Amino acid sequence: MATVPGAPAVEHHREPFGIGERRPRLSWKVDAAPGWSQRGYELEITRDQTVPARLAVLSPDSVLVPWPFDDLRSREEVRVRVRVRGADDEPSAWSPPALIEAGLLEPQDWQCVPVGPAWAEDPESDDRRPPLVRRRFDIQGPVARARLYVTAHGLYEVEINGGRVGREAMAPGWTVYGTRLEYETYDVAALLREGANAIGAWLGDGWYRGRLGWNGGFRNLYGDDVGLIAQLEIDTVQGERLLVTTDGRWQAAPGPILSAGNYDGEVYDAREERPGWSSPGFDEAGWAPVRVGTRDPSTLVAPTGPPVRCTDELRPREVLRTPAGKQVLDFGQNLVGRVRIQVTGPAGATVTMSTAEVLQDGEIYTRPLREAKSTDVYVLGGRGVEEWEPRFTIHGFRYVQVDGWPGDLDAAASHGDVVARVYHTDMERTGWFECSDADVNRLHENVVWGMRGNFVDIPTDCPQRDERVGWTGDIQVFAPTATFLYDCSGMLDSWLRDVAIEQLPDGTVPWYVPVIPAHKMWTPIRPGAVWGDVAVLTPWTLYERFADSEILARQYASAKAWVDLVDRLAGEDHVWDEGFQLGDWLDPSAPVQEPARAMTDPYLVATAYFFRSATQLSRMAAVLGERDDEAHYRALADLVRDAFVRRFVDVPGHLSSDTQTAYALAIRFRLLPEDQVGAAGARLGELVEASGGRIATGFAGTPVVCDALCDAGEVARAYQLLLQRECPSWLYAVACGATTVWERWDALLPDLSVNPGTMTSFNHYALGAVADWMHRVVAGLAPASPGYRDVLFRPRPGGAITSASARHESPYGTVAISWRVADGGLVVDTAVPTGARGILDLDGCEPVTLPSGRHRATVREGGVRLEERSRDDLRDDPR
Repeated sequence: MATVPGAPAVEHHREPFGIGERRPRLSWKVDAAPGWSQRGYELEITRDQTVPARLAVLSPDSVLVPWPFDDLRSREEVRVRVRVRGADDEPSAWSPPALIEAGLLEPQDWQCVPVGPAWAEDPESDDRRPPLVRRRFDIQGPVARARLYVTAHGLYEVEINGGRVGREAMAPGWTVYGTRLEYETYDVAALLREGANAIGAWLGDGWYRGRLGWNGGFRNLYGDDVGLIAQLEIDTVQGERLLVTTDGRWQAAPGPILSAGNYDGEVYDAREERPGWSSPGFDEAGWAPVRVGTRDPSTLVAPTGPPVRCTDELRPREVLRTPAGKQVLDFGQNLVGRVRIQVTGPAGATVTMSTAEVLQDGEIYTRPLREAKSTDVYVLGGRGVEEWEPRFTIHGFRYVQVDGWPGDLDAAASHGDVVARVYHTDMERTGWFECSDADVNRLHENVVWGMRGNFVDIPTDCPQRDERVGWTGDIQVFAPTATFLYDCSGMLDSWLRDVAIEQLPDGTVPWYVPVIPAHKMWTPIRPGAVWGDVAVLTPWTLYERFADSEILARQYASAKAWVDLVDRLAGEDHVWDEGFQLGDWLDPSAPVQEPARAMTDPYLVATAYFFRSATQLSRMAAVLGERDDEAHYRALADLVRDAFVRRFVDVPGHLSSDTQTAYALAIRFRLLPEDQVGAAGARLGELVEASGGRIATGFAGTPVVCDALCDAGEVARAYQLLLQRECPSWLYAVACGATTVWERWDALLPDLSVNPGTMTSFNHYALGAVADWMHRVVAGLAPASPGYRDVLFRPRPGGAITSASARHESPYGTVAISWRVADGGLVVDTAVPTGARGILDLDGCEPVTLPSGRHRATVREGGVRLEERSRDDLRDDPR
């Protein structure tokens, strides 16, 4: 077969348009015959309509290879393609080209300033009316090229000549706005025309000045203004350039959105619409000059990941009638997004949509939302069929109570006039899992939906209540699962930059990023294990999964600052046993309103994580060539391990905290002497058996407990935990009808009433971190070296599961495994992409190295038979 490379990928961009890197790294995947390997590659660049330049490199690398050409310039468009050579030195065909365009790379490129309404507002109000801003301009001649570079203080949605620009939502996403404000780049040539034109924008409060936080929250954290920041650059066919920027020539007026907030929802009065407001012939009577603000252009940055977009639509599964006579739409899935309606009725008729994740006593139950109203209101304009969807809010919900619908809601639902639109960061799906147990499959699907709902530009804890912040501990434990399911590298890269920005000078990592104040407990910021360790462990996870050493280099100072802080706090005995800790947060024994009061000693957890981060920091230093640091942190880790054993091991193999979490951390983090692991594993197995196979871990123990059992030879106990259906367990929620992962093991009590705690989310991914173990151990697919250049196929079947499969789109291509119990043996199919190598490690058999291609191993009592398979023998989609 022919060797064919795919079009080069650029950094971690799904669409390399308006990028901020001057020297973007390149990656490509190759489709070649089994066993083929790359010996070298040749890159070709075409820029400025000049003769292409080529550069040949003798290297087997194809992931994030260095940019070999001159730096990109602001606005520059280039075409890059690649061809590869194998052992025979014969070149492949050229790949399709990657089209790359740079954004505005220099602060002096920006000529615009923020513009917004000049009218007086109450800065402490949640009902500040969102404005419209607009400007008319003329173009002399046909348009050859046009780019809009745009962001805002607050949220924006831009229109040109009555047409919407882009598909992004909730833009710009949430960053540490004072230091980093992301802008988007759009090709808008198709919206422009010779002669008169107009550009306008809707503006909303968003994270910039809207209410953030619980117990009443805080407003205006980044400023009390809303303002559009836009630069429209137009090139005509005659070679002239027109620059239209936000400046004092813009006009502002109140729009039909009466109020909008992330938590409370949106109120829209269609009677207040201004038809044609973003078109050139609009009468601006009644509009007022804008207020002109300031912005340091050096803080404007291009995004590293994709924006938030609508990725799915769901119709109601049923229209419920509640005991109180209300009509409630059940979408059958707990999701994050908004409801779009098409409705006909008289002017002034009002449709109110109140969202909730659960029902109680047959009614929508909103107590878990706390002070988030989560309600959208649409006042009809009375102009025939009206279509509406909120712009500047987002909700977490399965159920929507609809009041005031003018007509037959059942008919509207069945006709598709009411749909739920799913929003999240538009990441590429890269991972799938399936097994013979339908409930386990539903659990995995719940994990996927939980990630979708909580990856809305930043990794949040929950999407529905008055919180929705980037808790560092949650993503720290979930990152291995997240990086399998989706390519979240660019999004987490951006968020980790903000972690470093928000980190205190002494090394303290905040509980959540971006930081918002709290009325108690979380302010002032204090260092805490598990949460602060995100500074080390999440960059390392991204390196493991995407082979991106640049993330390690960029976050290295942050990681060192954290470990050095913990080293100072632990003192000479190297045990972190002072200060406030969340510990094994939300273990099932913790009192409802005291989730940090877990069974496991929080200082055992803290010291275990101290060791873990010191160990991984030493490995980071090795990758980066920091040899002195590598030796220092390896020695520090050894001291911490010895201290852990002295303080927390009572007798060999027995810990002072006799809990699932304590043993899981000690075993999985390799804290115990080798001769004690067996006894510790046996004790962990006994604890699982004593609990009746029920889980007894919180945020710290849950991600590692099944791995620890398997490491200690207690595979059956790990499956006992996975397959348990009584509370607390993963499948208990599934049995209760959950469609996302819960914050608490018992968010619904056995009588199906909602847990009385004030912190009860039904969409919280942290406890779904078990999916990483499902991918690596149940299915048997894991990276054995960074970026899956070496792939470990190591399934360990157990319980009543008789088959499992997983597929992952790695940086090298598709890696996959599918196994089934058959005829008293085990049949295992694998796929290894070109450029990678497989390691097949089956229980009771010697590991076997697999070249690229498809292979089948059949295990019988007589041994293992290995054969190559054709392309069609392994299912392409193991879902």
